[in-house]
Amino acid sequence: MASKFGMAGGIPERRVRPIWDAIDSRQFKNALKLSASLLTKFRNSPYALALKALILERMGKSDEALSVCLSAKELLFTNDSVLMDELTLSTIQIVFQRLDHLDLATSCYEHACGKFPNNLEVMMGLFNCYVREYSFVKQQQTAIKMYKIVGEERFLLWAVCSIQLQVFCGNGGEKLLLLAEGLLKKHIASHSLHEPEALIVYISVLEQQAKYGDALEIISGKLGSLLAIEVDRLRVQGRLLARAGDYVTAADVYQKVLESCPDDWESFLHYLDCLLEDGSCWCNESLNDSVHPPKNEQCNSSHLTDEVFISRLSNASAFAHKLQAEAGNDFIRCPYLANLEIERRKHLQGRGDDDKLIEALMQYFLRFGHLACFASDIEGFLQVLPLVKKEIFLEKLIKNCDSLSAVPTKFLGQSISIFKIEELIGSMFKIPVVELEGSAIRMGQMYCKNLPLSKDLDQQESMHGEELLSMACNVLVQLFWRTRELGYLLEAIMILELGLIIRRYVWQYKILLVHLYSYLGAYSLSYEWYKSLEVKNILLESVSHHILPQMLVSPLWVDLNDVLKDYLKFMDDHLKESADLTSVAYHHRNYSKVVEFVQFKERLQHSSQYLMARLEASILQLKLNANNIEEEEGILESLKCGVHFPEFSSEVGSKSLTFNEDMVSRPWWTPIPDKNYLLEPFKGVSFCPRENLHQQRKGREANVRTAIEKRSLVPRMIYLSIQCASASLKENIEANGSMYDPKMSSELRLLLERYAKILGFPFNDAMEIVVGASSGQQSPEAFNSDTVDWLNFAVFLNAWNLSSHELGLTGEDRSRPGTWHIVNSLLERYILEKFRSMGPDISSLGCDLPTLVQLVAEPLAWHGLIIQSCVRSTLPSGKRKKKSGAGAADQSNSPISNAVRHSIQSLCTIVEEIMKWLRVQIKKPEDENVEIILSSFQRKAETETETKGPGQVFQVLQDLTSSASDIELGDRICQALKPWSHIDVARKLVTGQRKVLSEFLHICDSKFRLLQSLKQQI
Repeated sequence: MASKFGMAGGIPERRVRPIWDAIDSRQFKNALKLSASLLTKFRNSPYALALKALILERMGKSDEALSVCLSAKELLFTNDSVLMDELTLSTIQIVFQRLDHLDLATSCYEHACGKFPNNLEVMMGLFNCYVREYSFVKQQQTAIKMYKIVGEERFLLWAVCSIQLQVFCGNGGEKLLLLAEGLLKKHIASHSLHEPEALIVYISVLEQQAKYGDALEIISGKLGSLLAIEVDRLRVQGRLLARAGDYVTAADVYQKVLESCPDDWESFLHYLDCLLEDGSCWCNESLNDSVHPPKNEQCNSSHLTDEVFISRLSNASAFAHKLQAEAGNDFIRCPYLANLEIERRKHLQGRGDDDKLIEALMQYFLRFGHLACFASDIEGFLQVLPLVKKEIFLEKLIKNCDSLSAVPTKFLGQSISIFKIEELIGSMFKIPVVELEGSAIRMGQMYCKNLPLSKDLDQQESMHGEELLSMACNVLVQLFWRTRELGYLLEAIMILELGLIIRRYVWQYKILLVHLYSYLGAYSLSYEWYKSLEVKNILLESVSHHILPQMLVSPLWVDLNDVLKDYLKFMDDHLKESADLTSVAYHHRNYSKVVEFVQFKERLQHSSQYLMARLEASILQLKLNANNIEEEEGILESLKCGVHFPEFSSEVGSKSLTFNEDMVSRPWWTPIPDKNYLLEPFKGVSFCPRENLHQQRKGREANVRTAIEKRSLVPRMIYLSIQCASASLKENIEANGSMYDPKMSSELRLLLERYAKILGFPFNDAMEIVVGASSGQQSPEAFNSDTVDWLNFAVFLNAWNLSSHELGLTGEDRSRPGTWHIVNSLLERYILEKFRSMGPDISSLGCDLPTLVQLVAEPLAWHGLIIQSCVRSTLPSGKRKKKSGAGAADQSNSPISNAVRHSIQSLCTIVEEIMKWLRVQIKKPEDENVEIILSSFQRKAETETETKGPGQVFQVLQDLTSSASDIELGDRICQALKPWSHIDVARKLVTGQRKVLSEFLHICDSKFRLLQSLKQQI
């Protein structure tokens, strides 16, 4: 079985080594030549064939590689005389895995194990195959076989981890944990345990069965010494004691942990929970999700009497003061946060004192208020205070400004913390516009004043006070929301652009600019700033939400395709290769990571963003090819006619979606992707967006499920609509040789009913709404914000009616079938009204253009496909001569032909008007648009009580650029400021908007040319 020394796969190593050297240096042509030479001498060598297959796969010749690798597999299975070693098998496995045929690799290893049942090397290869297939049961069985052969601890633990995976990630019941426990007990009795990870696995198996006493006995006994770090052992012991309900002993253990590690905040929270006999944080659910454990926001200590409760908190307070005294420096925060947590617990039990909590907050501010984390540290504690008390705390902070630190950097940090607290409690949403302007100006002045503090810092180091520009931007956006003066929004862009000139690595500025440019319709600039973030790897999952929703409604389809392609490539590659991480964890004996890696893979697999991106990538391809029905049908064929999408959405409904986006990094005005306060009127000074944040994020899962289900129906309905449209011209079915299945009409009806249900109405009611909206009986608001979806419904409804004739909507003019007229009327009404309502204000592009683009890219495009299908059906087949005379005249004057002709003319009129408007916008003089932008923050107040208007913060920073000196600001900052011009930023905005309009014009122009050609054909 094993290769001899100096042999590789039964071939002398000196003949194989040059091939591997060529592969490693990516000289694949040379490697292939050497491989061909090798095969002439070793024709029946599976290893030689596997090497050739590997080279072909690396060259991108997948079909050839698969064929050669199958030949190698065939030799292994049929020729008993060939060598079957691990090197040959692993090479075959690599090729099959890269070609997405892992099952074939597994079958090779299974065959080898059948011939050599006691070969450990081959069995380990088979185990790896099962790991990559996520076959947990077979993993377990193979690991136990290996354990029985050699009795090694690692194989037993492989089997135990496989059992845990069956329980947590598979369909295995918890009774399997008894088997895992029994295997471990038996091994310990005969061999004991020798690795810390083995002990952790054993304790987790007991813990998952709630056998806390047994686990405590293990950790406190001889095996506990495997955890060499005492504090780690104590943490495990404290958790087990708490789960077992022995809170007194657990509190003592956590006290020892804190004496050794006084800054261990999590241990202090557990210590407090044990003192108050609150076991809610140790719920069993936390065991099942090691990636995102639940947070314990509420406490349950109501069973304690007042006297006991106060007494235990007094003990905790005394212990916290002891830790403070022993810490003796300003770097350890936990003992001081402890005072705040103790007061918070009192409030949660209705026994708190607001003044004491405020005093504790003030003491924490005096010690740690200069730190950037101060506001996030105290956010949870502020939540228990009523609004009035929050404002009192803020007033105290402001009054104490005079006594702030004399050290410039600390003073700056404390001042920034006060601004953050104002944001945190929402006070900035309640003050008058004049005061709000003043806050923004003070932020700008403070930034400029403290810029010299950063003159000696490297460009990649965070500057002192750089958060001030982000906060000033937030204030300016709020001023725009309240006053609707566009200058504030443009001023926010100016100061962020200037901030990035000074230091281009501030990701917070870039994210704000992504959203601001998106709001103004300059999607090309948004995308440029997003690309500058250099988002890679797992950040694609957590950060893509900043750009993906905007790009989906923009006309920048090439850029959108790049965003989707990069994101889906990472996700698909990770899901494909994540099993390799699990395999590495097994082989490196890091068993606690095995379950974590598999759970993380499942979390990504159920990502709501991933599922939506897969749908939108397919729909984008349909949009890109909608002007050519033959190409569209090719795309639909590659998508299996959209059959799997409705099934896919049904599966989504039965599974829990995961939301992995980092929503904390989003600006206040768009807390979730489908919410933007700037598109709504200001809701008054009593409204604070932060207060609704939790509810908005909580209700998002249902909305995303609905969106996924709705979008998943579109590809299949497009395919069925094309088929139904072709079938509507019955005279031509035989002539064209078309085959039509009547079941398609029934299926389209079912999908329409499902689509109507998603829109919130039964099918018949939805149909009546569409009819009413087309005739003007329904107001334009009848469709709410779902205009695109309703018009899609009307388009597909028309296609279904063409073949079913069930609606009977013919109207008085029988030469124009009713559903054709309905679609034409709806498209005319909503598209023309939308672009005619767009004002000269440059912000209207971001508000109204996305809907206009969607209306043209989807319902109008899908209607165009149905028209193309009808026109194609009216034409004779290639070998059949055209009809002449009366027959041709009758066909061209048939009701359906007239309806198609009217629809083409209607769409031509719509698209032509849009194109005229777009050309007018694009041809506007650039300097004129730049002047409009610059003049938006030139207005001055006429009276002292009047607001000064936009431009005041920008002027502060502009003064800095004009007076910058090398001595004061340093050479780097000064040189960066010199070439900067606000006029260039304004010109860049105009160019960005013009590019978006040009792309939309290109889309409309291609539609218009298609309609013109259809008009000639019909």
